[in-house]
Amino acid sequence: MLQTSDQIWLEHVINKITTKMDWVSEKSRNKIPYTTLNGTHDNRIVDNPLGVISDGINWWTNGFWGGMMWLMYHQTGNEKYKEIANISEDALDECFRQYYGLHHDVGFMWLPTSVANYKVTRQPESHKRAMHAANLLAGRFNLAGGFIRAWNDNEGGDTRGWAIVDCLMNLPLLYWASEESRDPRFKQIAMKHADTAMTAFIRPDGSVNHIVEFDPFHGGVAATYGGQGYEVGSSWTRGQTWAMYGFISSYLHTQKEEYLHTAKRVAHYFMANIPDNGIIPIDFRQPKEPEYEDSTAAAIAACGLIEIAKVVGEHEKDVYMKAALKLLKTLDQSRCDWTTDSDCILMNGSAAYHHPERHTAIIYGDYYFMEAIFKLKGNDLFVW
Repeated sequence: MLQTSDQIWLEHVINKITTKMDWVSEKSRNKIPYTTLNGTHDNRIVDNPLGVISDGINWWTNGFWGGMMWLMYHQTGNEKYKEIANISEDALDECFRQYYGLHHDVGFMWLPTSVANYKVTRQPESHKRAMHAANLLAGRFNLAGGFIRAWNDNEGGDTRGWAIVDCLMNLPLLYWASEESRDPRFKQIAMKHADTAMTAFIRPDGSVNHIVEFDPFHGGVAATYGGQGYEVGSSWTRGQTWAMYGFISSYLHTQKEEYLHTAKRVAHYFMANIPDNGIIPIDFRQPKEPEYEDSTAAAIAACGLIEIAKVVGEHEKDVYMKAALKLLKTLDQSRCDWTTDSDCILMNGSAAYHHPERHTAIIYGDYYFMEAIFKLKGNDLFVW
């Protein structure tokens, strides 16, 4: 239960979100944005900035704009948000046609769009799309290693044995598919991947690996890579949040206690490393200078912490809620653009430590910030 002052703050933030999304949704109605260019949303429906198949309509973040629209529809009941969400979902059919640009992140693409749509409207076409995506994800399972393969080889290099911590957030698509079809295979694959991740990705101190390479023929860990973090053995903060939120989601779908314990272990490591100012770095083990940060990690962490708080005992709830509120209030006060100068809400997102585009708008930052705020309200449309 939030204190009165927190309730007042929460309602104020919801009002700001509602005001901003009212005009941004109209301005970007026919887009699927990833970031902003001079304050204006780009459009992954038509833009393909790097000239490769995976960076246009197949880009892994292309479900979040539609997801934001479903969050707003769930919050306001305004039909325009449903209409705009449908534009995104229809556009993503091109991904199925192209096929080659799809990989492990189909959950990120079709959970916030088709699964959300089906939960709200029972639309049969959305059900079919989500089941199709779930079958694609299940088809990436490697039996020898007990993992879901990450990327394809279409950008060069051999990634047959690669899995990444992010994929824990795609598993809810498989849990949903099992629930809908009453076929246990999807859930079995999801749980096997989660079990593998507990031992191969989560370190004893609660920090996580980003990329683990397995022997794709015989199983077993072959190598680990720093990926989007600072270096091998470091602690990429968004990876921490994917693990935290991913394991609590697996717990919610399976009631397997080890998943809850793992989510808590990752959460405790994360909370212990939150700086006094509440600004989350790209990597908890990065150099002190330059002070690179990733606001998206803070937003995702808040979502995971709130979900953990819902299922633990009364004596534990405050620990997780206090951390989540600190992260969200810091974002609201210093990392949100509530003006009409930019289409984004959250500033200072960073995709990776060594990527040149740091401290910019990233669509999933907006999505998870909104989701976390609506969770506090008790009115989020939970798709994970």
